[in-house]
Amino acid sequence: MRSPRSHGLHAVCLLLTASLVGVLSLCGCTSSSSSTEITVAGSTTVLPIAEIAAEKFEAQSGVHVLVSGLGSSAGIEAAMNGTADIASSSRDLTASERDSDLVSTVIAHDGIAIIVNESNPVDDLSMDQLRGIYSGAITNWSEVGGPDLAIQVVNRDEASGTREAFRTIVMGDTSFDRSAAVLPGTGQVRDVVSRTPGAIGYISIGFVESSNATTSVKSLSVGGVEATEANVENGTYPISRELYFFTNGEPTGAAYDYIQFVLSDEMAQTIRDAGYIPVSASAGDAS
Repeated sequence: MRSPRSHGLHAVCLLLTASLVGVLSLCGCTSSSSSTEITVAGSTTVLPIAEIAAEKFEAQSGVHVLVSGLGSSAGIEAAMNGTADIASSSRDLTASERDSDLVSTVIAHDGIAIIVNESNPVDDLSMDQLRGIYSGAITNWSEVGGPDLAIQVVNRDEASGTREAFRTIVMGDTSFDRSAAVLPGTGQVRDVVSRTPGAIGYISIGFVESSNATTSVKSLSVGGVEATEANVENGTYPISRELYFFTNGEPTGAAYDYIQFVLSDEMAQTIRDAGYIPVSASAGDAS
């Protein structure tokens, strides 16, 4: 039979053991929840890269990656307010966004293709003609060497990084035609142009030929230069841009590992297959 003192020591040992187990369990849960799931939100242009990378990364690491295409601006806002770990974007930060703690990582290079209906005989537009069409100054295809057919301008919504890149590169200080149709996503632009003889739109070159689409569109050359991966890579195609990931501060933990995976040699061919130019894995650190 134990003495009262041994009973007391036994009770204290049990209490300390239970407390230690509780602390270890708490630490384990916290570590697990912060490292086994990350959220990537933003650009519909970057969406295919982010989704394929998420699937491969999860298979290797066990980290679940939630990916959504909300538009570049919405993704950037989500990263700023902490509702997303990573923002994917097809545009750079605006002046006001640069005042935040967001850190950028370039993940690929891309060209913006000008698309028309396959029946349209026009094959090339100059930057001035393109600006004239999207400002509303040019309203008929006959003004740019095409048929007597009204031009139906298809634009992207203001949350789109592709629209912002197009505005910066093509429009400059010239305003968009307010009567243009405004669509929320790349797929919608492609679909409308494919079904409308007089339409013109712009999408990433990686989406011009889509295996998921039942109809086709035609990509125009700009200033005599075709919208191809090679011409984006050699710098001759004039409407090109960088694709980004943004994090609120330097990326850490699973978010850092995921970004590094996207920049790895393993993902390079996947990025090329999607129609983009991969960034060298040696340039993988955020800057």
